[in-house]
Amino acid sequence: MQSELIKDQTRRYFFQQCWSGVGLVGLASLLNDQLFAEPTDPMAPKPPQFAPKAKRVIFLNMSGGPSQLELFDYKPKLIEMHGKPIPKSVVGDQRYAFINPESPLFGTQRKFHRYGECGMEISDLLPHTASIADEIALVKSCHTDLFNHAPAELFMNTGSGRPGRPSMGSWVTYGLGSEARGLPGFVVLHSTARGWNPGIQGGASCWSSGFIPSTYQGVVLRNQGDPVLFLSNPKGVDVQVQRDTVSAVNRFNQHRLEVTGDPEIATRIASFETAYRMQSVAPEVCDITREPKHILEMYGAPPGRASFANNVLLARRLIEHGVRFINVYHKGWDHHGTDPNQGLITTNLEEVCKDVDQACGALIKDLKQRGMLQDTLVVWGGEFGRTPMGQAPRPNHPLEFQGRDHHPNAFTVWLAGGGIKGGQTIGETDELGFHVVKDAVHVHDLQATVLYLLGLDHTKLTYKYMGRRFRLTDVSGEVVKKLLA
Repeated sequence: MQSELIKDQTRRYFFQQCWSGVGLVGLASLLNDQLFAEPTDPMAPKPPQFAPKAKRVIFLNMSGGPSQLELFDYKPKLIEMHGKPIPKSVVGDQRYAFINPESPLFGTQRKFHRYGECGMEISDLLPHTASIADEIALVKSCHTDLFNHAPAELFMNTGSGRPGRPSMGSWVTYGLGSEARGLPGFVVLHSTARGWNPGIQGGASCWSSGFIPSTYQGVVLRNQGDPVLFLSNPKGVDVQVQRDTVSAVNRFNQHRLEVTGDPEIATRIASFETAYRMQSVAPEVCDITREPKHILEMYGAPPGRASFANNVLLARRLIEHGVRFINVYHKGWDHHGTDPNQGLITTNLEEVCKDVDQACGALIKDLKQRGMLQDTLVVWGGEFGRTPMGQAPRPNHPLEFQGRDHHPNAFTVWLAGGGIKGGQTIGETDELGFHVVKDAVHVHDLQATVLYLLGLDHTKLTYKYMGRRFRLTDVSGEVVKKLLA
């Protein structure tokens, strides 16, 4: 009898009797291509698409728009024309956030010198950065699509000027996972509210995972006190009770994941496990007082005080423990000069440079001496640059140049390590620093290059959402081959 029943279950019988079930399965797979995916740790390390030059990224994000004309892009002609109106043929129909396009030109008061064997020109405001000139690639020809802070910050971080897109760190961990155990794969560190316009204008959308699973979003670590709140168990809850609780919750989540295939449930399971392991790992890793005194002094990182230097040193400790992508934000670069007491190119820029310069130089030297620079990519830059025209603090005194307006047409970033050819300057701007005239590098080009160095093709690292395959670089972007070692 059993053998006869088995004979009845032919392929033809199966499709004849179960057509509706097969149809529903097919429809479900079309609607959700991850429905029957094997439940795995979404942050498990994944192989790159091709051989990478870098394994990890530290993005030193100078929020506010550093003035390239005071730091990296020396323009003698601009100094010569100080106080004169900018030719209308140069400005064209360019829009600005605050100033009049006819505002007079403003020549820098800073001194520039050549540094390293490469002879790279760098301002006297950045002596520690100047000391690593032979390690960095200076890109003077960056440009972006947006000229207000929040959209431009979003564009630099997510490839779009609107909230809701995955950030660069999210794309990287989505593509490669993370080798960190007990720590997030994508970490965000903040420092300072210096300046007249405090805060990261783009907000948490700059490190959001957007429409891809939330396991890939950035995790903000505090730079004072416990790195994450509630890491310590309450009274009466020991390690075993905590482990039993997490395991029980995860069993329920695993069962639900097998039923629905919802990737957010896999995210929930992974986050519970990461949080559990962080209780033992994070306090030790985030404690920079464990560093030798000479390292603390090298970075200029006094323990117990919120600072960019402390965060950069912490970033180095985090990548040693497998963290894949770290955003280190430092606010205070918005120098309009509209307030006589703050935001001035002439005085306050010097303060914010002192905030970051020593730690930036120390990071590159420290990574090199540890043998980590060769596979760690470091990027330094803001969301746009500043205008060659000055911005006066008092409307009726146009020659009191103490600030500059937002400028999307030209700005400077530098990169080091992880497959970058150091000791070179890429790109040029015109004699007033207004337009890029050689080797233009769009923000999407920069993003494509970061992914390429990690072994990811920016055109193939995609995620299907609302019927379209999205990517970090939208529909453009080219790898900047001159940057590559």
